[in-house]
Amino acid sequence: MTDPSPSSLAGKTLFISGASRGIGKAIALRAAQDGANIAIIAKTSDPNPKLPGTIHSAAAEIEAAGGKALALAVDIRDEAAIADAVARTLETFGGIDIVINNASAISLSTTAETPMKRFDLMVGINTRGTFAVTQACLPALRKAANPHILTLSPPPSLDPRWFGPHVAYTISKMGMSLCVLGWAEEFREAGIAANALWPRTVIDTAALRMLGGAVKPEFCRKPEIVADAAHAILTRDARACTGHFFLDDEVLAEEGITDLTAYAVSPGHPLLPDLFLE
Repeated sequence: MTDPSPSSLAGKTLFISGASRGIGKAIALRAAQDGANIAIIAKTSDPNPKLPGTIHSAAAEIEAAGGKALALAVDIRDEAAIADAVARTLETFGGIDIVINNASAISLSTTAETPMKRFDLMVGINTRGTFAVTQACLPALRKAANPHILTLSPPPSLDPRWFGPHVAYTISKMGMSLCVLGWAEEFREAGIAANALWPRTVIDTAALRMLGGAVKPEFCRKPEIVADAAHAILTRDARACTGHFFLDDEVLAEEGITDLTAYAVSPGHPLLPDLFLE
C-alpha cells in the first residue's frame, strides 16, 4: 500500500485557477519541481503590456521546471468553459488530484465607488468562480487517492473593520472562506480535504502593482512563501488535514522552517501584514 501523504507531488494533477502569474504560478512551479501535471486555468492567452504572464508563458516555465502543463484559456465565471477545461484535463492527464482556487479580482473601493459591474466581477470570480471550479472537479476528486481543495482566502471574520473600507471585496473573499468551511464538513466522509491558505504579509505580485503603488515591493514577501506552504499542505494526508485556515508562516513553522529571510523582497525591511489579519 502506498503512503497516503507522500512528500512529493510527482504524478499528481493540479487544476489551478489564476495560474498564469503571481501566487497561482508560484504554486504551479513548486509542484512542477516534483514532476506534477498542471492544468493552467486563466483568462490571459495573449500578452498584456500592463500585466505580464499568459497561460502559454506559464506553461513554458512549468515544463522547464520539470512538470507537464496544459494551458487552458478559461473565464471561471463561465461554467461551460470550466466543464470543458475539466474534460480536457481528464483527457490529458487521466484525473484531477488537487484543486487550487487562486483566481481573484480585487478593488479596495467604498460602496459609493464600486460600480455594480465591478461588484459582479469580484463576486463572480472570487465566490462564485471558486464554487463553480470546485463543483466541476468534484467527480474527479472523489476518485483521487489523496484529494485536496486549497483556496486562497482569509480566516473567516465578522470584524467590521475588514468590511467598512471595502465591503464588496471583503464579501467576495469571505465568501470563498465560507465555501471552505462548508466543504470541509460536506466532504469529510469522502476523504476530500478542504483548506484555505492566506499570507501573513502582503505578497509582491503583478496584481498588487496594478493597485497603483499602494504598497511598495520592499514591504512584501515573494510568492514563493505561499507556494512552499501550499506544497506542505498538499502533501499531507487529506483525511487528517481538513477544515483549516492556514497562514503561510505557520505552515512553514510546522515544517521546521522558521528563517523566512529568503522570502523577503528586501531582507531586513519591515513587512506589511496582509488584509484581514491582526
